[in-house]
Amino acid sequence: MANVSSQELGNRRIGKLLIKQAVPASIGILVMSLNILVDTIFVGNWIGSTAIAAINVVLPVSFFIAALGMAIGIGGSSIISRALGANNNAKALKTFGNQVTLTILVTLVFVALGLWHINTIVPAFGGKGDIFEPAKIYYRIVLYGVPILALCMMGNTVIRAEGKPKFAMYAMMFPSVGNLILDVLFIQLFDWGMAGAAWATTISYGLCFLFVLWYFRSKHSELKINFNHFGLNKSIVKEIGSLGFVTLTRQAIVSVTYLLMNNILFDLGGETSVTAYAIVARMLMFALFPIYGITQGFLPIAGFNYGAKKYERVREAIFTAIKYGVLLATIVFAFLMIFPESITRLFTQEANVLAETPSAMRWVFAAIPIITIQLIGSAYFQAAGKAIPALLLTLTRQGFFFIPLIFILPNYFGALGVWMAFPISDVLSTIVTAYFLYRELKLHLKPKVSV
Repeated sequence: MANVSSQELGNRRIGKLLIKQAVPASIGILVMSLNILVDTIFVGNWIGSTAIAAINVVLPVSFFIAALGMAIGIGGSSIISRALGANNNAKALKTFGNQVTLTILVTLVFVALGLWHINTIVPAFGGKGDIFEPAKIYYRIVLYGVPILALCMMGNTVIRAEGKPKFAMYAMMFPSVGNLILDVLFIQLFDWGMAGAAWATTISYGLCFLFVLWYFRSKHSELKINFNHFGLNKSIVKEIGSLGFVTLTRQAIVSVTYLLMNNILFDLGGETSVTAYAIVARMLMFALFPIYGITQGFLPIAGFNYGAKKYERVREAIFTAIKYGVLLATIVFAFLMIFPESITRLFTQEANVLAETPSAMRWVFAAIPIITIQLIGSAYFQAAGKAIPALLLTLTRQGFFFIPLIFILPNYFGALGVWMAFPISDVLSTIVTAYFLYRELKLHLKPKVSV
């Protein structure tokens, strides 16, 4: 009976199964995104718009280190899903133990390096002029909690790989709600400014960790590891690394993108353009929560059924996920095209920011209805354990297209060229992903022909 929940991934109807997996993931991402969104609104109204830009400078550094945990989590969870699908519980347990060990070792090293080079890293990511001091304050405090966040992100993917999406949702909700309460306490009541915002975020990571720890020690988890599982296994570490490298590369590209965007926009429009980008970036995290939820829900379904060699179910999961994602993305698109001015006013009343942000938002979200194809396509290759195609498709959107475009287009269109790069890169990367996904469907996931 221990594997009833995970085995459901291979038996239940795909449509209902995807909803069961994606809805809790979407709610969890929604709450987390709302947390970031409301946190930014609090900071903008209670501290100032420069504080919004300061947080935007720090996020790519802290999220990259935390993404080491997510990379290890997703890489290992792909192994766990396929191992559970093949009834290889011993490998699933050893993989989870290795994930914990790797996350702790790797993130502690990166945090130490990040704190040691604080005066170099903050300006490099756009923390210049009036942004530098508040960014430095936020950076130092948040980095203290990043290893805990990394463990949470790793654990969350494993919970989902077990087929327990509701618990994964709870793990994301507790720290989000806690952060908002602490924001009010530390920023508004105690008047701690940027330090208050940072401590609220760091303590919220601890709340998430306590919940994840409780889950894996409870009867709800199938993965009961002991000290023997923490010893690193070379073959498992190699497989985690090859698959997790896809996620890590994606986050590294995101961090590099933040670095380049903050610096390019600072040169083109100063603190105002950096603040506009910070607001748009928050909306990207928030508005796409249902599409990211579908992608998260799709991963364990595809991984389990691929491991069980149920390729028809994998094929059905791909088409169902894309159908749901495109529909939801179109709704998001319509909302953001109609109300960008009202959305911007939630964050700030400063005239310069209000003048630039709505137009930027429309450009950034212009091609969002088709982005699901790119996300599900790259997620399929990752779930199937095909690291190289997953890596290359992950790099297409921001690495191969977006970054070159933000260097080229501003030469002709100024700051507008930066915003134009978003939909152009979305369209190009979706075309490339659609080609390789179609090829995979024809060659390796062909439906069986009845005789």
